[in-house]
Amino acid sequence: MGNDSSNRIVEELRRWIAGALPGARLPSTRELVARHAASPVTVQAALRTLTAQGLIDSRPGVGTFVRAVRTARPLDFDWQTAALRVPHTRIPTGPAAMRPAPPDAIALHAGYPDGELLPERLVRAALTRAARGSTAISRAPVAGLPDLQAWFAAEITTAVPVGITPPTANDVIVLPGSQSGLSSVFRALVGSDHALLVESPSYWGAFLAAAQAGVRVVPVPSGPTGPDPDDLARAFQETGARAFYAQPNYANPTGAQWSRERARRILDVVRANGAFLIEDDWAHDFGIITDPLPVAGLDDAGHVVYLRTLTKSVSPAIRIAAVIARGPARERIIADRGAASMYVSGVLQAAALDVVTQPGWHTHLRGLRQQLRARRDLLIDSMTEHAPTAYLTGVPSGGLNLWYRLPDASDLSAFVRECEERGVLVAPGTEWFPAESAGHFIRLNYSGVNPGAFPEAARIMGGVLRRAV
Repeated sequence: MGNDSSNRIVEELRRWIAGALPGARLPSTRELVARHAASPVTVQAALRTLTAQGLIDSRPGVGTFVRAVRTARPLDFDWQTAALRVPHTRIPTGPAAMRPAPPDAIALHAGYPDGELLPERLVRAALTRAARGSTAISRAPVAGLPDLQAWFAAEITTAVPVGITPPTANDVIVLPGSQSGLSSVFRALVGSDHALLVESPSYWGAFLAAAQAGVRVVPVPSGPTGPDPDDLARAFQETGARAFYAQPNYANPTGAQWSRERARRILDVVRANGAFLIEDDWAHDFGIITDPLPVAGLDDAGHVVYLRTLTKSVSPAIRIAAVIARGPARERIIADRGAASMYVSGVLQAAALDVVTQPGWHTHLRGLRQQLRARRDLLIDSMTEHAPTAYLTGVPSGGLNLWYRLPDASDLSAFVRECEERGVLVAPGTEWFPAESAGHFIRLNYSGVNPGAFPEAARIMGGVLRRAV
């Protein structure tokens, strides 16, 4: 069912609503599906249209009702135009990856793992214990709980070769999620109106954080093995940038992982320019056929500022991350954090530490590796069979995403829109480029709900591509 079916249902329901009393209950989705011989996705699309038109109200768990007509005077906010003036920096709107998915959709657009990939039992037990402890009624230190700081520092130590001094707990600042950490790091180390080099494509959230900090983003092309060190060196020389933001392990969206040799060469370029490498290790716990190798383990001179999050691998409800920085850089970041949030919830810190120090945590990570591999391979095989004209740029050795390039003759916006109309949500690749996109790309996340629907999703995408090209 396409737009025509949805429009037909909208028109019939509009006629029904016109003769109904305010507050009247609409038939259930099941009844509408049977009455109009349409799919649930088509019916839901029609209901969303009527909601947007202000004709109905949806009350979760109760039903859908005819909206009562209320006459009110128009609200006047013109004064705010004069008060706010033109914004210094326009922050982009929320990306497709954060959009909620309708219940019946096949969601390949999101960025968070399904609940079955999380250590639910460990999380629930940890939250219960944390609620009983002293952190439930006390203020945590600005830099974080000392035991959690020590855990983050010790984890990096395993990647530190002989001859390099590993970080200590005092180098760690605990954060309420890595997104707020990016904003603090960009403000503290780069500064408004200064250049920040970023991989292209790269994480859209870094672009949002840079816009919030007033930082000027400069793209550096990055491929399946990371950016070319020579390209990076030229960008430093041309811009005078103070920092380079990168994801050396399982980059979002491409899944690329730097080799140890590539990491050393890039670190040499950063050092030669007296700059910072802001390393975002967002997917540290999502290795599939390789292990993450943090570049921070190669540096003890303070050039690498390392971000590590537990939010995606432990639970979205436990927004805990950390930044590891040394020297004056750490002091500037902690000063910014104190101004932004003062401290991080001690209960969440205690719960996160409880989870990652339980014996079951490592058991969970071993099982997670197998589950991610099975999901990744199923989606790749499904796309190869049903959508062969979509080109996979590389099989990721970890992470949560596949990065596909569509044929040059395709219309990306039309492709994404038609897939959604048929119940498949995908993320357009344009959001991962800080400037113009280098082609027509989509990002598919294989860690969401219902992997059994991957073949059907690929079949739908393949059909849309065949009609579009």
